[in-house]
Amino acid sequence: MDRSTKQKPRLRGASKRRKEPYPLGEIPDGVVIGICKQIVHRLAIGYKDITGDDFGDIFAEAIEGEHRNSPLGIADVVSNGCAWSVKTVKADNPFTKKNIRIISGRNSPDYSLGISNPRKDVNATGRAVLSIWNERINEAMGSHDQLRVAVFIRNMKKREFALFEQEARRYVANDYEWEINKKGNFEGYEKTTRERMFTWQPHGAQFTIHRRVPAAARKFSIVPEVPVIEAKHILRLARYSDDWIQTIYDDQSNEKTAEDLVDIPMVRSKSL
Repeated sequence: MDRSTKQKPRLRGASKRRKEPYPLGEIPDGVVIGICKQIVHRLAIGYKDITGDDFGDIFAEAIEGEHRNSPLGIADVVSNGCAWSVKTVKADNPFTKKNIRIISGRNSPDYSLGISNPRKDVNATGRAVLSIWNERINEAMGSHDQLRVAVFIRNMKKREFALFEQEARRYVANDYEWEINKKGNFEGYEKTTRERMFTWQPHGAQFTIHRRVPAAARKFSIVPEVPVIEAKHILRLARYSDDWIQTIYDDQSNEKTAEDLVDIPMVRSKSL
């Protein structure tokens, strides 16, 4: 019997895995539309840009997952056994961007492995940095069937975006050699191609992975200008009332609502 090449082959004795929301790298139209709807919403209420945490919320909503919003670990968004490390970067031209730098955590060889002088042996420090990254992946994979990296490239002013995802991979430390650049940062290069793959900053221990933007990245834009809804209309829709506001006096001897304060020329209260 001929099986489709897109169908996952059955393996004897394989453990049961939870169903992934969609195949790796094949981001469906529904996810793209879900992301754009939420961006339009944010633009309409006055957002000029979106942060990494904002996009974690946006992506989780689009795939019907959960945004953990935690500074620990690399599994930012989870859904039915699949986890994503979610990143967003700015670019002047998301449609033509070929290479990006992704901040991928703070890897401290001193804290994790007791390397107090990172410059003493540059390659040993580089291997330690990668071992910390690999251990983070091991930790995430202990709780999830898959771990992906989802990267959102944005230009909010032009409303142009690119989105791609790749498997979060472990790195074989001996495949890379490390050098210190003019700024004092460590750079990791693939030995065979001399392609720069990593940057590590001793001050702050910030670890950055350099990635190529794949040709299969989803590219999309929000064509019209999105009008900003005035605050008064949002308050009306929320059925806002001044009696929602309660002031707390410093001596905590009394509490008053905004309606109580209308005729009082001076109020000893903290700013609202």
